[in-house]
Amino acid sequence: MLENGERWPRKAGQQIALAGLGIYVLCAPHSVAASAIGVGLAGFGWLIRTVSTRSLGLRRSKFDFIILLSLLWTVASALLSEEPRISIAKLQASWCVFLFYLARATITRASAIVLVSLLIFSGSVGVFYSVFDLVRGRGIVVESVATESPFQQVGVQPGDTIWHVGRQRVYSLEDIERELSRAPLNTAFNVGLISRGEQIDRPLTITKLSPAGVTGSEHNHRFRASGWTRHYQTFAELLQMIALLALGMALAHLRNHGPNKYFQIMIVAASLLTMGILLTAMRTVIIAFVIGAGVIAWRSLGGALKVVITFALFFVLAFGAVVVWQTRDRNALLFGDPSSSLRAQVARVGLERIPVHPIFGHGMDAMKLHWNEWGFPGKDMVHLHSTPLQLAFDRGLPMLAIWLWMMIAFWLFIARAESSAIDGSDTHTYGILLGTLGALTGFLASSLVNYNYGDAEVAMLFWFLMGISYQDIPSISNVGRIRKL
Repeated sequence: MLENGERWPRKAGQQIALAGLGIYVLCAPHSVAASAIGVGLAGFGWLIRTVSTRSLGLRRSKFDFIILLSLLWTVASALLSEEPRISIAKLQASWCVFLFYLARATITRASAIVLVSLLIFSGSVGVFYSVFDLVRGRGIVVESVATESPFQQVGVQPGDTIWHVGRQRVYSLEDIERELSRAPLNTAFNVGLISRGEQIDRPLTITKLSPAGVTGSEHNHRFRASGWTRHYQTFAELLQMIALLALGMALAHLRNHGPNKYFQIMIVAASLLTMGILLTAMRTVIIAFVIGAGVIAWRSLGGALKVVITFALFFVLAFGAVVVWQTRDRNALLFGDPSSSLRAQVARVGLERIPVHPIFGHGMDAMKLHWNEWGFPGKDMVHLHSTPLQLAFDRGLPMLAIWLWMMIAFWLFIARAESSAIDGSDTHTYGILLGTLGALTGFLASSLVNYNYGDAEVAMLFWFLMGISYQDIPSISNVGRIRKL
């Protein structure tokens, strides 16, 4: 038995860890930097608890070998990369898997409910801000561009919107002039544009002070919502997982207790988060969300409720189509827009190059120094817009096989855990498992045409949810006692 002097640091470490995770879930939908600070604090608390108890509070899981193998293959790929310095630097992104073990070791049954609720609340706040952002409008819609305008460098055309210069948002021509006057000479900085519904960051270099040379007065109200994140794709991927988590909680309570207060709160949150997804106008994520929601609804509900949820999901698709039509290129619904065409070209070139380095791949981000040399189109360097394709290109076909093995294993494990918890007395636990299954399903569906596994914010949330669904929960009164969620 632990003495009082030994019990204090153990409890303090546990409380610090949970406080850090609380910061993480509050910041996860908005800021990768703030999220990382929360995770760092949680890790520090875990370290204190580990030192005081001489135990990590973990036991082996069936995923440890797969995760280790994926990390080792990633390291080998980086060392054998076409550009080792770039790929080795990218290895730092692998730390996201730490969240899987941190969540398993420190989250208790009660704290899991609190953390999930905070995550859902934070995501909902981000949606409220997105609605405000749309009502307020962004930037200045350009009416004309002078021949000597510095914005000629970045291809600004009448009808485009300039919405940030450097890191500062602009809302008037005076704002644009002021930020240009503050910009360092002969040093590139990003200009944020909205063109045909697409948000684009392009580098601009000013060699001498000159007027902006653009006219315009209207704000743009037709853009893709992104909350406080830097990009709508990241925001959409995060909201998708959070919305499915909220929906899982709502359906679990509806199944076990009817339309009680928990169901009402969670269904409102899920509806709000779904609206946020639609406002991003991300076609793939909208479809992936519907797939994930359909899977958990059909697993948890019966009879007429299945019909109701099916009609509701068709409405989500229809409303999403309207948002895409109003926000993006008119051919976006038919996937005939320039964005879809570019994605197809990039994916085709990437697929053709996989046989060049089939075992360890070309190396993470090596394409950035060889974009046109390797046959990729255009000047804007992007990724391959597909997690499976990107993994095979960057790290080789064996890495793709490892990733598929890991994803299938996670899905089957969570599905079995959800099935075993369906008739249990802990509806909250059942709801978390059901929602996580939906989030994983949506994540995998979206990954087919989005490189979401390579987005740090999204990867962090993925590993956090996997840790919650497969955790060894240490009892606060006895760290040595381990339970499953």
